[in-house]
Amino acid sequence: MNHEIDFPAGIWEPFAKSRPPVRCSPGYLIYLQGTQATCFYFLKSGRVKSFIQSEDGAERVLNLYRAGSLFGEASFFDELPRVSSAVALTPCEIIAIDRELVTQEFARNPDLALAMMQYLARTVRLLSGQVDQMAFRPARWRVANYLLTLAAGTGIVSCTQDDIAAAVSASRVTVSRVLGEFSSRGWVELGYRMIRLREPKKLRELV
Repeated sequence: MNHEIDFPAGIWEPFAKSRPPVRCSPGYLIYLQGTQATCFYFLKSGRVKSFIQSEDGAERVLNLYRAGSLFGEASFFDELPRVSSAVALTPCEIIAIDRELVTQEFARNPDLALAMMQYLARTVRLLSGQVDQMAFRPARWRVANYLLTLAAGTGIVSCTQDDIAAAVSASRVTVSRVLGEFSSRGWVELGYRMIRLREPKKLRELV
């Protein structure tokens, strides 16, 4: 899932100007599912994963965020407990955006408030699309679509097969089989915790 579609690069930078970033090491748990959301976050650098966890410990990846993204905003605005957790995948710099800061920036820049409303609406639409994909699309389609989303602009996906399996609601065996097929066709190149899209056009034709 990609929340940044159609949003100008750097649109959320005003949130980063008035406060210094907090540095996080890989594996740092930024927030926990079920806790109260007193702030949301601007990711200045690095990569962050959001995920949900069931009572038996099963995990499903919801999104992978790159530098320039917002995350954790939905629970902040609806004032209900967080529905997911977020963890740093790489060394990160994050800026916590609380009510004081968001009110200050919206008053200074009303266009930013409008962009935030569009962003939240887009999130709902993309989540609805994700539910449709998980329910009705075959595994090959889901894997290809996920790779294209994560590799947008770079051609490289940095994640494990377990991450992909959790994100597309498929078993790791199924994901391994699909990636093996894509690799044998020359569409992707498989590496350690990395997948390079060699023929993204073929993947787009599939989806």
